[in-house]
Amino acid sequence: MQAPLIRASAPLQNGSQRAASADLAGPLGTVTDLETITAFAIALGLGLLIGLQRERSTDRLGGIRTFPLIAIFGALTAELARVFEAPWLLLVGLLCMTVLILLGNLERLRGDKESSGITTEITALLMFLLGVFLVIGDKMLAVALGGTIVILLHLKPSMHQFAKKLPEKDLRAIMQFALISLIILPVLPNQTFGPYDVLNPFKIWLLVVLIVGIGLGGYAAYKLVGARAGTILSGVIGGLISSTATTVSYARRARENPGISDLAALVILIASTTIFVRMFVEIAVVAPSIVVKFIPPLAALLVVSLLVCALAYHFIGEQEYQMPEHGNPAELTPALIFGGLYALVLVAIAAAKEYFGNQGIYVVALISGFTDVDAITLSTANLANQGTLTTDTAWRAMIIATLANMIFKAGAAGMLGGGRLLSRVLMMFAPTFIAGVAVVFFWPAG
Repeated sequence: MQAPLIRASAPLQNGSQRAASADLAGPLGTVTDLETITAFAIALGLGLLIGLQRERSTDRLGGIRTFPLIAIFGALTAELARVFEAPWLLLVGLLCMTVLILLGNLERLRGDKESSGITTEITALLMFLLGVFLVIGDKMLAVALGGTIVILLHLKPSMHQFAKKLPEKDLRAIMQFALISLIILPVLPNQTFGPYDVLNPFKIWLLVVLIVGIGLGGYAAYKLVGARAGTILSGVIGGLISSTATTVSYARRARENPGISDLAALVILIASTTIFVRMFVEIAVVAPSIVVKFIPPLAALLVVSLLVCALAYHFIGEQEYQMPEHGNPAELTPALIFGGLYALVLVAIAAAKEYFGNQGIYVVALISGFTDVDAITLSTANLANQGTLTTDTAWRAMIIATLANMIFKAGAAGMLGGGRLLSRVLMMFAPTFIAGVAVVFFWPAG
């Protein structure tokens, strides 16, 4: 008697619709379609990839043959559970895998063999689950997870070496960033309140995480290249961490050693140019749907600033100099200060718009720009995204804040670094400053 045709059931059906036109009737009447074949093929490929990596390890619980079999076992278990409408088969398969792993480690469990960790065992269970997920879940996500597993396994020596050599200061930076992003952020309320109904604690702190993350990325680059870096890298890294802090650090060094005034001015210029890159990233995160409207005027200033950097670099040349020690950008106190500043700017912009119109917003941008450009960039981009501000008003406020920040840094360079550094900084800042004023007053409305 021929077995009845068994069709796919809804509970374990993949999210994407199965291709009926690709159905191939098997010898027992079961339905095999292209998606199922693809799932088994990917399971085989991921299993071979991970098995190849495990083959080279000292722990030989499984290798290039075992892991493909585990992945196929997982996919087959999920397919049988789907076909027979028996989800409990997944638990049976997982239990069988656990028992097999225990049997394979009997000697180690008895103490006859020195423990070498449980990486291979965990990998075996993950491969089974990946095989299951390939049938009942998103194949692209399964492939991404499989690739991540391979990379983590392959980078074991480098990761161990990195963890052992990581200084306490850098470890503290990572833990503080985890505190800011993974502990504080999730517990904050995601609703607006306060004056003008513009203060949302969750969104404010989310942008704090963004700014701290950018700074931490620059700090990681600084630790990667070492204290001795070229002129360009010194400026770029300094701009990612804090262009103002970079200006102060190099100004003090120029005061101690006037011979590096040209180098210090160029690094300050490059760090200030990096501000435009930060602005593009921040606008893309806060207002991705309208970011293209901000690009032309800001890109025009970026091009001018890059040309000045190239010209100055041509005359000054590459110089290797000891970079100033950068502080931990993930400290909680600076994060709180930025969060408070951003909230203050949000309220100030809302009040200025209500009472004074666009001119009031530009005054707020001018004042806030003396201390920080990120706050005005994020706040105006956010309000423009909500439709509270026009994009023309938003990018003009950003440019005004940037010009104010350039004035502040030039003043800091002169006070801390002396007249020679001040003259170099003013000369390098002048083209971008003049271009910025021209863009604010003469750029056509969008």
